[in-house]
Amino acid sequence: MVSAGLPAACLWGIADSDRKLIEELLKQTDHIDVVVPRGGEQLIDFVVKHSKIPIIKNDRGLCHVYAHEDADVEMARKIVINAKVQRPGVCNSMETLLVHERLAPQLLPKLFAETVDLSVKWHACTKTLAILGPKAAAQVATDLNFSTEYLDLEMNCRIVSSLEEALAHIDRFGSRHSEAILTASEKTAKKFESEVDAAVVYWNASTRFTDGFELGLGGELGISTQKLHVRGPVGLRELTSERWIIEGTGQTRR
Repeated sequence: MVSAGLPAACLWGIADSDRKLIEELLKQTDHIDVVVPRGGEQLIDFVVKHSKIPIIKNDRGLCHVYAHEDADVEMARKIVINAKVQRPGVCNSMETLLVHERLAPQLLPKLFAETVDLSVKWHACTKTLAILGPKAAAQVATDLNFSTEYLDLEMNCRIVSSLEEALAHIDRFGSRHSEAILTASEKTAKKFESEVDAAVVYWNASTRFTDGFELGLGGELGISTQKLHVRGPVGLRELTSERWIIEGTGQTRR
């Protein structure tokens, strides 16, 4: 920092991780303008509970990929594997796959076999298990599974009967981070883009692109899952927030 021309005193650190010190720090409204908690759910919950300072919340990344009935099977296979396996321990990896009931028999058996070969553990709805067969090494998914950010080689799968059912599932279990739809229909994609509540929305691309460098922003402090951003006069425009809408043709991250 000093070599870049900044004063040494512009950055302070606390070496002691005692939560009592952090709690006291979170009361310093005269000296601190904003808090950006980086860490697990327990740390974020602690900061939200105790802070008197505005927070830019980087919540968990419980991301979904929804494969609509008209999705290209090969594209869907590649995107799902990339979103789950390429780097499972990050917030923009896929945790739950939603598949339209008309596409499921074509997509799921081969996808399951490939991901199991890649050491992915499945938690699936009963309709999915019926397609995979009695010998499939998959567990029955519960609401706890659908609420879990694994950050590991584990995933959920649920078969839905419509786009609306997929949106309802995401609304219930999603973390407002990154959501993707795979479809050949522009009308369906636009409906998903306009109705799903997420910071970043994808059409025919992997969720793994939600990253400062990938989006051309450089280094990042985190990925905000909230809508705090305004300063100065506040009108209707300032009460809205920006989202990223990313439309692809099957792109996956290397």
